[in-house]
Amino acid sequence: MQISVIVPLFNEEESLPKLYEWIARVMNENGFSYEVIFVNDGSTDGSWKVIERLHADAGDIVRGISFRRNYGKSAALYCGFKAANGEVVITMDADLQDSPDEIPELYRMITEENYDLVSGWKQKRYDNRLTKNLPSKLFNATARCVTGLNLHDMNCGLKAYKQEVVKNIEVFSEMHRYIPYLAKNAGFTRIGEKVVQHRKREYGVSKFGLNRFVNGYLDLMTIWFLNRFGKQPMHFFGLVGSLMFLLGFVAVIVVASMKLHALMHGVRAMLLGTNPYFHIAILMMVLGCMLFLAGFLAELVLRNSQTRNDYLIRETL
Repeated sequence: MQISVIVPLFNEEESLPKLYEWIARVMNENGFSYEVIFVNDGSTDGSWKVIERLHADAGDIVRGISFRRNYGKSAALYCGFKAANGEVVITMDADLQDSPDEIPELYRMITEENYDLVSGWKQKRYDNRLTKNLPSKLFNATARCVTGLNLHDMNCGLKAYKQEVVKNIEVFSEMHRYIPYLAKNAGFTRIGEKVVQHRKREYGVSKFGLNRFVNGYLDLMTIWFLNRFGKQPMHFFGLVGSLMFLLGFVAVIVVASMKLHALMHGVRAMLLGTNPYFHIAILMMVLGCMLFLAGFLAELVLRNSQTRNDYLIRETL
């Protein structure tokens, strides 16, 4: 099979028939063998009944996965990736804002230009400029600085992957925003970008609010930290803890020396117990010890983890 199209959705019953008809037309015009996997993320409308009707009409070309409740887009993509059989995997949103007409070129870039992943770039958007465009630009600029990936729209739902990529990355929490970074960390460095068409939403309302930008920033820091120190937590906690302890220890010596110097010269000096610098120094030493111990505990947890020796092997001879 050449292409698997994964469509995560939540309350999109009106757009699904039109979306599938559009995908099928593009696939048939280009002679692709394909499957469409709809992942129903706990919809409360009639989305699942629509998927059942599409499956009844199209057979095994249309497959469906339905969650009992809403788990989020990352969970939907994770299950879709596990179920995909295509040589190339395409993801797109169900709201008709992503155009299936982009599929042939995305497929070509993966198969002929040998990209591991191609991310869409909605260069011209039709969203509200104040609530979506400007925060999105700031979000993507931050993501480029942290990840080192020169992508203008990392969170674009329209992407293409080699099957090897989706089978070797784990999308969890709300990490779907950073799939290109997850792929890079897994060793898939051939990551490209394609300008794609952005269309106005025809049905329903957006399921994402402004809180996604706050959560997105926190998730970005999480992925960066796990990639940098996930296998060596002591390298972070031990270093920071040691530096903090040493600074506190030096500060204690300085404060105590100043007190002794004052006593030796008969000068009145503040009691150590009432000196705020002394308490700050002691606090730094305590925090340094706690961070150092946190590093030890993290190493103990990692040593007992079943994934401590999980490595992605490209090939063996």
